Amino acid sequence: MAGIYVHVPFCTQRCTYCDFYFTTTRHNFGAFVQALEAEIEVYGQEFGGKEPIETLYFGGGTPSLLPLDELARIMAAVECHFDTSAICEVTLEMNPEEAKPPYLRGLRDLGITRLSLGVQSFFDEDLRFMNRAHDAAQAEAAVEAVGRVFETFSVDLIFGLPDQPFEYWGANLEKAIRLGAPHFSTYSLTVEERTPLAKQVSRGLVEPAGDEAMRELFLFTMEYLTDRGYDHYEVCSFAKEGQRSLHNQAYWRHRNYLGFGPSAHSFWKTTHSVAHRWSNVRNVNRYNALLQQHELPLDEREALKPDMLADEYLLLGLRLMQEGLDLNRLETDYGVDLLTEKRTALADLERNGLLTLRNNRVLLTREGAVVADAVALKLAE
Repeated sequence: MAGIYVHVPFCTQRCTYCDFYFTTTRHNFGAFVQALEAEIEVYGQEFGGKEPIETLYFGGGTPSLLPLDELARIMAAVECHFDTSAICEVTLEMNPEEAKPPYLRGLRDLGITRLSLGVQSFFDEDLRFMNRAHDAAQAEAAVEAVGRVFETFSVDLIFGLPDQPFEYWGANLEKAIRLGAPHFSTYSLTVEERTPLAKQVSRGLVEPAGDEAMRELFLFTMEYLTDRGYDHYEVCSFAKEGQRSLHNQAYWRHRNYLGFGPSAHSFWKTTHSVAHRWSNVRNVNRYNALLQQHELPLDEREALKPDMLADEYLLLGLRLMQEGLDLNRLETDYGVDLLTEKRTALADLERNGLLTLRNNRVLLTREGAVVADAVALKLAE
């Protein structure tokens, strides 16, 4: 089964750390949705009969800026052009300032089943540093409001802010648990190119937290949340029973997905060894204009060779903390016998306490999760 991702690029303001495509122009919702409907129709003609859709995810940007009637139009387009009989999860990303009870109830009535709430911190000084549009009181009120309407939702939090006291991070986790958060997505603050944060760092105005500080924070996070009953099922994700993100799990399991909207990415395998990836232009006005002219808004498209697919599956599979990387699938689907080809690297990583081998699967340890990308690169190089 496949997933669909819809990128809604509108934001009220720019967060200092964000490198996703967005625009603060909010007046062209109608034109954008009309373009989305056109794109969904085109790809529905090609892919609509190939695989049922299991998950639908609205990301951004801030999709909760869209009025309910515009969201309804998008969902109707998906239902019209794809087989949605198997959909079991519809997620929408939301910022706390949009978590108003009437809107939340409207989302539920539309068929949204899960929210991803971008809290990031419950401390005002952290939120000001990140240039978030909400304050701490709004963050707390939003979690409570969402919990009254939705059983399934995630609280997103960022750790490793410059000069943030260690105790603040523990307090953030504690507060979210007290408010009843059933799922956490926890991210370390990353300095991405072309962001205000990167400029602040380059000018010496901000000094990022060091690697050892990040390591301690992440190890604390894993221990704190698992001790309180959260299942650490992906490197950055923790969930109570039945609260995992099905859409994100599909990415990590290397399944097909289609992305609609400016900057959205798609991945589709036709066989185990034949796949394509493509992405859309990173400009909403150009995206709208191309579709008005009956042209696809493609930016890049590439065919993925078997060795590229193997490396990608390795990188993604390792992130699944409990399933791990399936060595049988890696060999059967992609022709890579990792136990033979990377015997020395596997032994070194296991000896250093970064991974374990069990039932023909490679599983990261907690120390390995801290440096997950480095472990994957060591095995893929």
